[in-house]
Amino acid sequence: MKANRLRELMRKGEPTIGTRIMISWPGLVEIVGNTGVYDYVEFLSEYGPYDLYDFDNIARAAELVGISSMIKIDQEPRTYLAGRALAAGIQNVLFADIRTVQDAEEAVRAVRMEPKGLSGFRMDRRVGYVGATGTAADVVKMCDEAVVALMIEKKQAVENLEEILSVEGIDMVQFGPSDYSVSIGLPGDVTNQKVREAELKTIKTALKMNVAPRAEIFRPEDAKRYMELGVRNFSLGTDVSILGFYWKNSGAELKKLLSKP
Repeated sequence: MKANRLRELMRKGEPTIGTRIMISWPGLVEIVGNTGVYDYVEFLSEYGPYDLYDFDNIARAAELVGISSMIKIDQEPRTYLAGRALAAGIQNVLFADIRTVQDAEEAVRAVRMEPKGLSGFRMDRRVGYVGATGTAADVVKMCDEAVVALMIEKKQAVENLEEILSVEGIDMVQFGPSDYSVSIGLPGDVTNQKVREAELKTIKTALKMNVAPRAEIFRPEDAKRYMELGVRNFSLGTDVSILGFYWKNSGAELKKLLSKP
């Protein structure tokens, strides 16, 4: 059974660093792992195109370079997508668009095996397809070890935050300022005081309830204000944002140089 580095670090109370990819090419996962810096890579399946074969290949690549894997999935069909991702070997799941206690309970059940949850035993990657590399007991343990993370990005979720975080099995939360701004009628105004207050409430409530808050940042220095609040888990950058930023700024700089007489 492959070790779940993210779970191990969280269990020890140690900080974690992840990064996000929208492009499903497994080579990116290898590049991330070969830096020796990141603990896990998160595949943003909510945003980019993919097929089920990509789940297998992303998981394989993460195993190859010794990092954990996470997938961010759409709100529907969340149970199906979580089950297929876990069966492929992706170790941890971030659920988008959580609004209610029932949504949070469904997320946990989607990850855990029966009788705790809804997942059953399959002949999949986790057991070598024919049971050659694992048993049903191993799969139960893998599912129990999976980190269940929730996006807190809806007005309703912030209003019901304590009840949602009281659900047994919730390990991590990530505030989503863009979606939250939309849900309160201020689309795109992510620096609005109401959005900032909701993020602060999410972090403080999570820490109070022994759930790990994570912050998504683009630059290392962005971590400082979160660290002062007690945040220890970070996701640094997204593949397309990194590429877009580099192409725009470096291209503009080169164009400026070439325009000089």
